[in-house]
Amino acid sequence: MKYLDTQIEFANGVGSARAKAFKSEIGVYTFEDLLYYFPFRYVDKSKFHRISEVVSDAVHVQLRGRIVNIEEAGKPRQKRLVATLQDDSGQIDLVWFKGGSWIKPTLQKNKELIVFGKPNRFKGKFSLNHPEVELAESARVQMGVSLKPIYGSTEGLTGSKLNSNGIQKVTQSIVMQGEGRMPEFLPDNVIKALAIPSRNNALLWVHLPPNAESLEAARKRLKFEELYLLQLALIRNKLITTKRIKGVIFGEVGRNFSTFFNDHLHFELTGAQKRVIKEIRKDTRQGYHMNRLLQGDVGSGKTIVAMLISLLAIDNGYQVCVMAPTEILARQHFISFEKMLAPLGLEVRILTGSTKTAERKEIHESLQSGQCNIIVGTHALLEPAVQFLNLGLAVIDEQHRFGVKQRARLWGKAKTPPHVLVMTATPIPRTLAMTLYGDLDVSVIDELPPGRKSVATSHRTDSSRDRVFGFIQDQIELGRQIYIVYPLIQESETLDYKDLMDGYESIARRFPLPKYKMSIVHGQMKPEDKAYEMEQFVNGNTQIMVSTTVIEVGVDVPNASVMVIESAERFGLSQLHQLRGRVGRGADQSYCILMTGHKLSTDSKSRLETMVRTNDGFEVAEVDLKLRGPGDIMGTQQSGMLDLKIASLSEDQELLQAARHMAEKIMDEDFELEKPEHERLKAKLEQMKRRTANWGIIS
Repeated sequence: MKYLDTQIEFANGVGSARAKAFKSEIGVYTFEDLLYYFPFRYVDKSKFHRISEVVSDAVHVQLRGRIVNIEEAGKPRQKRLVATLQDDSGQIDLVWFKGGSWIKPTLQKNKELIVFGKPNRFKGKFSLNHPEVELAESARVQMGVSLKPIYGSTEGLTGSKLNSNGIQKVTQSIVMQGEGRMPEFLPDNVIKALAIPSRNNALLWVHLPPNAESLEAARKRLKFEELYLLQLALIRNKLITTKRIKGVIFGEVGRNFSTFFNDHLHFELTGAQKRVIKEIRKDTRQGYHMNRLLQGDVGSGKTIVAMLISLLAIDNGYQVCVMAPTEILARQHFISFEKMLAPLGLEVRILTGSTKTAERKEIHESLQSGQCNIIVGTHALLEPAVQFLNLGLAVIDEQHRFGVKQRARLWGKAKTPPHVLVMTATPIPRTLAMTLYGDLDVSVIDELPPGRKSVATSHRTDSSRDRVFGFIQDQIELGRQIYIVYPLIQESETLDYKDLMDGYESIARRFPLPKYKMSIVHGQMKPEDKAYEMEQFVNGNTQIMVSTTVIEVGVDVPNASVMVIESAERFGLSQLHQLRGRVGRGADQSYCILMTGHKLSTDSKSRLETMVRTNDGFEVAEVDLKLRGPGDIMGTQQSGMLDLKIASLSEDQELLQAARHMAEKIMDEDFELEKPEHERLKAKLEQMKRRTANWGIIS
């Protein structure tokens, strides 16, 4: 058995009980797993203090001395262990309030010790409570290690005496015994090009850093390794899709596409839309499976692109499914498709959780017979009963809201894998797209339709509310409509519902009936009631829509010109940008007003300043990436898609670019990794594949 594959119970000082804690708490099964469980910070132990130099405001101090006295003090039930440490400048007490019985035998009088801890002052006298103590002749000191690693622990691990120090001891034992037994898998030319240390040295230095320079070199190597393996896996998946997985062919531009484009499309497509359609057109006639991400800011015209590609599929004898994360968005897509494609006589249906049983059965039959050309829906489309005669295209909107296993179920609903067009209005920074969607081809609609104006965004505090209400009144007098949105963390939260209802009553007093009419929408309403209120607003029967974030996506009212976001500090940047995108959809100047209290955190101020400064969704996304991290932005934390152990997409962009470039180079030269110098790299990728379900090819 290879050293790194050794089960964790065989490490010094572990055994079956601690091994069980390692496995259940942090997923560590082997020596390799623990070596890749990295410290989250380091404490500098290069400096020693004399006891006389100890001060109360020091975060930590490190002392060198000898124990001259050990005693137990206090009442029987409140005993504490006190050891007196002495150097040539004075004495200080080391105090343990718990665990004295097993700490006492480890303390040796008159032997030189190194003590590390936080100073406390009590009745004018300094002490160190629960300090770390080790012999000056210990392995750490002998190796010259001056940076102490701090590991994340859990209650379950601590209960098995595996706090940070416990984890460090086990890791130190494994890494020292394993020196020279941790084989390299990165190609020599990659190591030389980046001037990074070997895998053996990197793992040694990250856990036992001799100095800051070695630690930095180790972290660079391990970050690059992680990003490189990820990029290799993504690029291989992409190449497998194009080389090995056959796709249906949309060879013809037929009657439906031509008739709609020439006779019923009453506006000119933007240059970006035309470019994207050409890219997709090229994909769908090659005979391989298309997996393409379509990015475009709110209002950039992604839906019309999806509609035209759907007609291309239908003209070639295939059916289309359009899947959206919410019923509101699915219904909005259905209305758009049904209305715009009505002149062609195609059958467009909608299937959601609220579809009645009789209608559901009818839809199932229509899909199986091929009579239904386009089905729009929510997760309901993934049910086993939904079967197609000939599914050729799956359009998935706001993909990150679907779990990977849910999306995978679409895969089995066609004889040949359907082409997949993923759409998102959440602008994704290039570094994040490269990793999250690295196995997809990416198209970007980077221009808005002619006549669209940027939304004027401002930040106002509660003291300006009367002025804001006055502005709303002026806009209503001009015939415009208004959104007023309240935050929602969970749809069932009473507090959020109360905020909404209090706000509704306040607005109703300021804009009373019969002159002003309002709609209200929130998560506790029945779907049919939501739909009715939305319809009233869409049709212009109400001037103000008071809502929670359920209108974040899926409501398109060109006449709505003002978006007021209450408690804007409680929203993430991406969500604020999405909400702002609900206005500015007509030719009139639109406005977004961010309402907050006076007290704001630094991050909240940064988010609000970004919103006021720019309408560019990609710039907004870059700031969001820095503030929140990639997992929170894309909702991928729970799926494990961005489970990076040491690299950071926001901080390590240059390394990511290098990893992508080198991964593409090696795939061009040796796709199957058959060359002798790539043998260990191939084995490493196979190991990764065995450990992780490969959902990449069905994104």
